[in-house]
Order: sequence, then C-alpha cells, then structure tokens
Amino acid sequence: MLGIFNAAMKCCKRLVKDGGGNFAVTTALILPVLVVAAGGAVDASSAYLEKSRIQGALDSAVLAVAGVSDNTQRLTTAASFMPPASENPVANPLVLAANSDGSVTGTYTYEVENNFLNIIGIDNFRIVVTATAMSSGTSASSGSACIHVLGNVGQAVLINSGANVKSAACGIDVLSTSSPAFIMNSGSTISTPRFCVKGTNYIKNGGTLTNLQVGCAASADPYAGLLPEPPVPSTCTMSGAQSGTTFTLSPGVYCDVTFNGSPKLTFQSGLYIIKGTMIINSGAVVNAQGVTFYYPDVNSRILANGGLTFNASAPTSGTYAGLLMYEATSSAANNANKQQYIFNGSVGETLSGIIYLPNRQVTYNSTTNQTSTINMVVYSLIMNSSNWAVEPYAGSSPYTQSSVASVRLMN
Repeated sequence: MLGIFNAAMKCCKRLVKDGGGNFAVTTALILPVLVVAAGGAVDASSAYLEKSRIQGALDSAVLAVAGVSDNTQRLTTAASFMPPASENPVANPLVLAANSDGSVTGTYTYEVENNFLNIIGIDNFRIVVTATAMSSGTSASSGSACIHVLGNVGQAVLINSGANVKSAACGIDVLSTSSPAFIMNSGSTISTPRFCVKGTNYIKNGGTLTNLQVGCAASADPYAGLLPEPPVPSTCTMSGAQSGTTFTLSPGVYCDVTFNGSPKLTFQSGLYIIKGTMIINSGAVVNAQGVTFYYPDVNSRILANGGLTFNASAPTSGTYAGLLMYEATSSAANNANKQQYIFNGSVGETLSGIIYLPNRQVTYNSTTNQTSTINMVVYSLIMNSSNWAVEPYAGSSPYTQSSVASVRLMN
C-alpha cells in the first residue's frame, strides 16, 4: 500500500515538472488513488495493532484453560478473555482443540472495519490468530488456590465496578459462610480457574465471574503457625521525614518513616521490619529484590499515596525464603484487632512471593503491567477499579505446602 502511494507521488512530481496542460485533469484522476493509498496505509496499521492485541488476549485465554478438561467450561473461560460479540461480526470466532499431547490450541477470527479502503469495496481486514498452551502438574481448576480470604464475615469479598482480575492458574478461596459471603457489582471481571466460596449466599449485581463454586470446600489458612517471627530491636535504623531524590536502604528497623517528594527507593536484599507506617509518596519508584517486609503488629504497614511504580520479590533462600510481606500472629490481642491495608494506586506493580496478612482488611487499587506471582492470605478483600494479573508463586520456600499447575505457551 505504501508502494502505491510513493509511485503516485512520483507521477505527480513529473507532471508538475513537465508543466503539461493536462496536469489538472491528471491530478483529478490520481488524487483518489493518493487518498485511497494513504488511507489504506492507516487501515493496515490499525489492523496490525489489533492483531497484536487479539494475539495477547488469545495467549491469555489458552493459558487459562490448558488444565481444564470440561469442554463447556473450557470454552466459556477462554471466551471471557476475548472481545465481546458486539465488537466482532464473525460468528463463533473462537475455536478450541484438545491435542493428543495434552495441549490446547485456540484459533480466533476477528474482523477489523476499514475507515478508508471501504470506498473501494474493501470493508474490513480479517485477522486469524492461533495459540497453543500446555499444562503440567496439578490442575488449578480443581487444585489449590493462591488467594485465601479467611474472614467469616458478611461481604468478605467486595468486587466493585472496574475490577479486572485474570489468571490462568490462581484460584480464589473464600471461607465465609455469612450472608452475603461476597458481593459483585456490574462492570467487573474476575476470570480465574476457581472461585470457591464455602457459603452459599451471595449478591451478584452483574459483571463476569468465571468458575464460581458455592458450598465449596474452601481451603483453610495454609501458613497458620508456620512463619518465623523475628525479634524486633528497640533501635530504629531510620525514622521520621526523609527528603531526597534517591535512597538506597539497608535491612533493619524502620519506624514511622515518610519519604517526601517522588524519590527512587532501592531496598537492598534482606529483612525490613516496619514499625508504624512507612509512607511512600506519589510518583516514587520502588525496587526491592530479595526482600522481606515484616509487620510486628496490625498497626504497622507500608502506605503508598498513589502513582507508584513498585517491583518487589522475596528472597530465594534462607530463613525468609519466599516471604515477601507478612505480619506477626502470635498475639491473641493483635489477632483480634483487624485493620485496613491498602495496595493503593500503583501505575505499575510486579510482586513475587508470599503475602501473609490474615488480620488485614485488604483493599486492592493497584495496576499491574506484568503478571505478579503471589500466594496471598487476607482477612477480607475489596477489589476496586484495577487491573490485576496474578499467578501462583512457584519459588522455593520451606513454607509452601502444595504445588499447583505449571502452564506455558508452546511455539
């Protein structure tokens, strides 16, 4: 298409140079070609971008169903990742095939409407993409959850409009038998291989929730009594308000620390005991690799004020292997004092490790540009407007008791 446009431009330039009397007539003939060529290049570019988007959606879809054996469930789950029927005029655009090696291949056909080429009868581009995924190990559709909500309270899970959670192998287990055990509002999508609720009463005001099971055998706290509680030194490594653009922090005790401005924070590998509140202001960039954050009581926390870029991973060896963020649970008084914890307004977040906050009423507002790999335990959970891509943490840890499926794309 671009070659036609360039050839037409060269022709026009020769006519101008020759100064022929037929220039106006010739221009009138060539101008529509120029318009179609230029517009065609725009249509082709739009189609290419759409193909990339559809390919990414199909990759996620086959990953989500690689370990699912039921044909109806597999198709329903995969379709939830793809564009709604109102956006695609193709009838039955998604086809899934179970292969002899146990993998699943998806093929999706999509029509992109043209804005310029339709004037010459080319109304659309038809895009066909394929993807194949393989699952090994225990299928998450019937196996372990990686998000556990422990509170036996009404509205233990609240899914608000705008929540968008997708996973190929991470199930969600809710232990509440109260009424309602969870509430889901319209404009939200939770697409996971397992959403298991011990109770049977819930309120669903709309939205998309795949693989809901009620009256289900939701699993109990997988880490209860297993995690080590380190001694807390009386001396603080850092406290109070801190000003600057760049901080490199060492393991230690951090007492009611505020980082002013929008600094870059690098946490060196090791154990960080957070006493009180660590405030990280909007716009900060946080990098914490091989790090464990420990809260000695329910009033301790890290509070981000939105607009944060946060990348953190747990240690891969030693006493705290696999532990990214956790709290003390040995005190009955502490356990009886549930407190709010907010994962607030990240513009980009990647977490890897165990997050153990069984005494926290967690609110999740963050956005992930990449997939976080976590095993999370909370008391209750509110999912607000957020994009959350999550898979089970599969790193080495002495506290991980069960394994889940491993899924991968195949070339």
